Amino acid sequence: MSYLMKGLNCHSPVMRKAAGSLFKAHPLQNTLITNEQQFKISRAASQLSSEKANSYNYIIVGAGSAGCVLANRLTEDPQSSVLLLEAGPKDTLLGSKRLMWKIHMPAALTYNLCDDKYNWHYHSTAQRGMDGRALYWPRGRVWGGSSSLNAMVYIRGHARDYDRWHAQGARGWDYEHCLPYFKKAQTHELGPDQYRGGNGPLHVSRGKTNHPLHRAFLEAAQQAGYPFTDDMNGYQQEGFGWMDMTIHRGKPWSTASAYLRPAISRPNFSVAEKTLVTKILFQGTKCIGVEYVKNGQKKKVFANKEVILSGGAINSPQLLMLSGIGNADDLKKLGIPVVCHLPGVGQNLQDHLEVYVQQKCTKPITLYSAQKPLNMVRIGLEWLWKFTGEGATAHLESGGFIRSEPGVPHPDIQFHFLPSQVIDHGRVASTMEAYQVHVGPMRSTSVGWLKLKSSDPNDHPIIEPNYLSTERDIWEFRQCVKLTREIFAQKAFEKFRGPEIQPGNHVQSDKEIDAFIRQKADSAYHPSCTCKMGLPSDSTAVVDPQTKVIGVENLRVVDASIMPSIVSGNLNAPTVMIAEKAADIIKGLPSLQEKNVPVYKPKTLETQR
Repeated sequence: MSYLMKGLNCHSPVMRKAAGSLFKAHPLQNTLITNEQQFKISRAASQLSSEKANSYNYIIVGAGSAGCVLANRLTEDPQSSVLLLEAGPKDTLLGSKRLMWKIHMPAALTYNLCDDKYNWHYHSTAQRGMDGRALYWPRGRVWGGSSSLNAMVYIRGHARDYDRWHAQGARGWDYEHCLPYFKKAQTHELGPDQYRGGNGPLHVSRGKTNHPLHRAFLEAAQQAGYPFTDDMNGYQQEGFGWMDMTIHRGKPWSTASAYLRPAISRPNFSVAEKTLVTKILFQGTKCIGVEYVKNGQKKKVFANKEVILSGGAINSPQLLMLSGIGNADDLKKLGIPVVCHLPGVGQNLQDHLEVYVQQKCTKPITLYSAQKPLNMVRIGLEWLWKFTGEGATAHLESGGFIRSEPGVPHPDIQFHFLPSQVIDHGRVASTMEAYQVHVGPMRSTSVGWLKLKSSDPNDHPIIEPNYLSTERDIWEFRQCVKLTREIFAQKAFEKFRGPEIQPGNHVQSDKEIDAFIRQKADSAYHPSCTCKMGLPSDSTAVVDPQTKVIGVENLRVVDASIMPSIVSGNLNAPTVMIAEKAADIIKGLPSLQEKNVPVYKPKTLETQR
């Protein structure tokens, strides 16, 4: 969408200074003004007028999971003008979701994981703990960001994750102050309760297929001694149950659908796509706007209140460093002038790693036949016509959370079950009737970093997740494989169970399992924590609990990068919550709060289940 530049009052310090000097120098002078002086004044006035027209109260960088939320909430006030800048394209074609079916058909999600038109296509460095493999990191570059590309799983994490944030310095971000914002964002199809929302923009639903393999998985988990939980986002995360998903009427309900489109007609809102922000502009340490490239042209736009970075855990720290905020020694080596020495930028990188345990299925009931060309056409046509059928779900409809061993206070292993086989991020077609579980630890102790490769904004940063760099992480993954095998061996799977495909029956010893993990584990696409929220006294913190960047003025970061530590689950729901809560902070509103909401605790920690 083209810019809707508005003639707004501009209050930036640069413009105040320019205007002040003009008013002093022009009518009050009794001397004759030369042609040269008139030319200078005319040029300065022209520049001032241009900057006024090119100014907004707020500039949001990134129309992803957080940026769309902020744009909607901040433009609820008709007096606040907002410009939203997105590097990628719109998520519709000619205004149609059907024509952009690769994004809006839930079952087509793997197409976009492989398509750099909507995807930053990042890769990690070669990982020493993973046999030297460089791991693929798809990240959304489109309206809705990664919420337009993800598997639509809606998981909030555990209440204790947010209490831990508070203890780590993110004051006011404990569970009782975060739960109300999860609820504010959400409309759950099962209706509101003490944990679920019933009136928010983000529609959440349960799977509709009732697939026999999903039922077998949940039954097998209970046969293995784990509880059934009817809401893993509510009172009890621990156990196995039906997943919540951001799918509404057969379509993914990204933040572009939930927040951006309902706000787009507001006269105080402008949004631009295919616009790469390359630099934050400062006057001293005061942020005054951004520089961006659109259609090959470099331009500037100004904010008279704040610039808010919502580019995600890779792009937000990258832009900070490109703009002179980061470790001063690293910036100087690249010839970037230092605005503020903030060594935490790009540090504390955390992600979830997962592996697929796959089993051959003896009955032709998996999604294998659905992936044959004629069936794909049939499924696609039904979805295009009615938004129903096998194309209307991502098929990740059941899952679970367990503790890896006695003494662990709340679940640290997560399962997603799929009645199909996935190979290489979906880039390779399935080869047989099979089912699998995605399983991995949720609070790994391996922590990484990212740094600039160069001062060129088009260069991807160096991403070093430092996977499997601790013995604890290696042990937890071993447990993941062993505990999954135990569930797959239960009676509920007897009539479906064929030979194990992956790791395979030849992989039995700890040494063999460890080798399998190094060769096959992959990112669950949950990078976070690279602009850590904490107290200003914390030398590793990047933003304070008000989401303001420490050491500069009028600049915030609001996205998954500000998490002090990764949560126990998928990241999209927490990112939406972060943006909802940050919007109230920016508006100067008191935080919502719900005290004494009960949270399940195991009867004993002396046993693993």
